[in-house]
Amino acid sequence: MSTVFLLGANKSIDRSKQVVEVNEIIQMEGYSYDRYVVYDIVKNDWGLHYKLVNLRTKDYQTADIIRPLKEKFGIGYYYDSENPQYMDSFEVAILLQEAQQKKKAEQEEAEKEKVRVEEVKKIGRLRMIAIFPENAQAVIVARLKQNESDSQTDYYASSVQRTVILGFSTHKRDIFSEMRKHAPNFEGTAYLAEFNEDYEHREKYSMGDGYYLGESKYSGWIIEKTPIYKRENTIEEFAYTAGNEDNIHISKPNSTPPSNPTGAGKNGCTLVEYSTKAVAVFGDTKSIKDELRAMGGRFNARLTFNGKKLAGWIFSKSQEQQLACYFGLD
Repeated sequence: MSTVFLLGANKSIDRSKQVVEVNEIIQMEGYSYDRYVVYDIVKNDWGLHYKLVNLRTKDYQTADIIRPLKEKFGIGYYYDSENPQYMDSFEVAILLQEAQQKKKAEQEEAEKEKVRVEEVKKIGRLRMIAIFPENAQAVIVARLKQNESDSQTDYYASSVQRTVILGFSTHKRDIFSEMRKHAPNFEGTAYLAEFNEDYEHREKYSMGDGYYLGESKYSGWIIEKTPIYKRENTIEEFAYTAGNEDNIHISKPNSTPPSNPTGAGKNGCTLVEYSTKAVAVFGDTKSIKDELRAMGGRFNARLTFNGKKLAGWIFSKSQEQQLACYFGLD
């Protein structure tokens, strides 16, 4: 059947009727507004099939329905029935040659990427086998989300930019305290170790995102559990992630104090440089916790320092001088 009915335009289209010619220029309306040239027309059981090349991007495209511009309605391909435009056959031939070269280059690049990904996965599979506990029932992971939403069109979505393995669980239950326990394993999620009810998201319903710990499901880091049903499937699922050693942050707690403190002061507390952007306070801070919080500190039960786990307070680097003064270290 070659006739279709466009509900929005309230019009029947006979796809067996040719409306444009080879080398004729048409355009996309309502989306990219790009222009295309028709380089071939093929007939099948459903009607005519127009083969196109984008004049700007040199990408191939196809169209089954091309409507007159004077009857424009919605997104689609349109031709100018009153003032048709054509390209010279020689120009079309050059354009097709460029399009073919581009497609070939893209295919070669895709094949190289496929080989690269497989090499990373080979390494990752071995790493996963090495760190995978026999009694594991779930993987606790951190995911960096990037907002892909468009509020103007009421489109809400996000993409995962990076996945980090924080640890394993011996059960499949979603428990936020367990997620917080693993948060300090990675600097990007360390702040999630402190209890904050607003970070606990329970979306186990149709179209929901399950249980996850984080500020937003659309941007920033979140922590969630991925159940293990088949060991080999989980190894394959995280093979690419584990292929980069920096995506594995599984650490055991250690109470040994840091080896390079910047100084010790009030209550025997130690102030250290935690990173290029942060400083940390370790020691018996229970009696001064309110003061530390007032200075902008955030308590973290499992800070990572020199490869070891320590409870302490994390501050912005800009607070270092104030803290040094407070602890009498300046």
